[in-house]
Amino acid sequence: MSIKNYLLLIVFFLSATITIGSDIKPISANQIPDNSHVLGVDNIKSLYYLDKGENFVLDMQGKLNQGGKVDSISLDGKVYYPETSNLYLLENLEYREYSIDVFVNGKVKPKYGGSFKFKEYTPLITNDAVVLGLLLLLLAFIFRTEGSSNPFFKKFYRVVPALLLCYFLPAFLNTFGIVSADESNLYFVASRYLLPASLVLLCLNIDVQGIKRLGPKALIMFFTATVGIVIGGPIALWIVSKFSPDLLNDEIWRGLATVAGSWIGGGANQTAMKEVYLASDQLFSAMIVVDVFVANVFMSVLLFGTGYNKRINKFFKADDSAIESLKNKMESFQKKMAKVATFKDLMMLTALAFVAIGLAHFLSNIISPSVSKWLEVLKETSPTKAALMSSFGSGFFWLVVFSTIFGIGLSFTKAREFEGIGASKIGTVFLYLLVATIGMKMDILELINNWGIFKFLISIGLIWITIHAIFLFIVAKIIKAPFFYVAVGSQANIGGAASAPVVAAAFSPSLAPVGVLLAVLGYAVGTFGAIACALMMQYLSVA
Repeated sequence: MSIKNYLLLIVFFLSATITIGSDIKPISANQIPDNSHVLGVDNIKSLYYLDKGENFVLDMQGKLNQGGKVDSISLDGKVYYPETSNLYLLENLEYREYSIDVFVNGKVKPKYGGSFKFKEYTPLITNDAVVLGLLLLLLAFIFRTEGSSNPFFKKFYRVVPALLLCYFLPAFLNTFGIVSADESNLYFVASRYLLPASLVLLCLNIDVQGIKRLGPKALIMFFTATVGIVIGGPIALWIVSKFSPDLLNDEIWRGLATVAGSWIGGGANQTAMKEVYLASDQLFSAMIVVDVFVANVFMSVLLFGTGYNKRINKFFKADDSAIESLKNKMESFQKKMAKVATFKDLMMLTALAFVAIGLAHFLSNIISPSVSKWLEVLKETSPTKAALMSSFGSGFFWLVVFSTIFGIGLSFTKAREFEGIGASKIGTVFLYLLVATIGMKMDILELINNWGIFKFLISIGLIWITIHAIFLFIVAKIIKAPFFYVAVGSQANIGGAASAPVVAAAFSPSLAPVGVLLAVLGYAVGTFGAIACALMMQYLSVA
């Protein structure tokens, strides 16, 4: 099956669903239906498992009456005004997440509202140790079969990227009630400990001298690709918003920021942007689909172009004689770095990574509260500036920034030699375990119900990647860059370390490390480039 047909199948599947709307109405005490789940409005922040037909009643009495008069309540943005009763019946509930705001004396009372989620049944597995083992088993299966010589798996992975399975197989486990991310602490552990560690380990092997040896054109094309992504996101959002103005809200740009993180750096940067800008799980699920499918369609275009390498270089008037010399240099570099790992080496590497993230946690806990206080003061005088800079008050933001800085800093020391024992491989293991825990937070049915917005997100992604390609084409023509630098520079941004070596190896297997080197550079600049892109998209949305 071609990628085109696969995409059409996905679109058909997503469009074949019907969403039933929920409703809320005031009732009296004698009208409470049987089998009702009655909760005080000050105690709704949780996950509830309800049988079909069970009713959910919101009790506005008690503590709330002592705090003033209830003006209105809002369920997912729809406002309801109290009548004679403080009891509210929620009907036609779907099994998803809801948001309630309570207005008392004209102001929102956060402690009386919040988010709550319904699920149909409790998960089959609740022990995190068992869940962790299951996730690792799935990851092992995916990468075992991806490298298989079996004709079926070869054809399968040509259509379905392994990364997509790392998200969606855990998502199926969550969707069908086998596991539940809501009752698991694995995602928190992975995002706060494994993610920063992976950033340190992936940035550790940055070879500044090696990158310099690639020549200025390679770096120019890499950063051209980066600029194309940073600029392309806001432009694509602006264009599509002309057809769907609702996209300019306080949610969409947060989700698109995760795509920017992925397309400049990789999965770690994508996850970092999710946490920094607080993109919802439902929106993030849709963004994963946009990211993976648009990126893989573009990768197929680049791989197709490798077959016409000579013709393209002739069009660019590029001299690719330096590529052969580069191949020899990279073979020598590969042999120099490789060595057998000892127990001491592995212990030192582990200590280095987690001491670095410990220090990053320590510094973020110092800086973020101070910045948050400053933003609160700024909010009084300049709400727009405060909104644009809100992410700088996030402790997780500083955790990611410091982890990245420490990784880059260590690359200038002898610690860089740890790459020879597999520092980036260990970092990648952490990363894919994180990816699996993110997938576990995904509910496929919720994603399907978001098809109305998803079609516009796909449009944004396609326009975005087109702008990126236009930037590359223009600059390559101007500086006469070989197509090798164009393709690898682009994929080092868009695909990261997972696919940049694939594109590089399409020219020559010995050139695969070039893709790795540039992809690692992407990890280093991905966070900062994604933040720049996110701030511009945020400005469009809140201006």
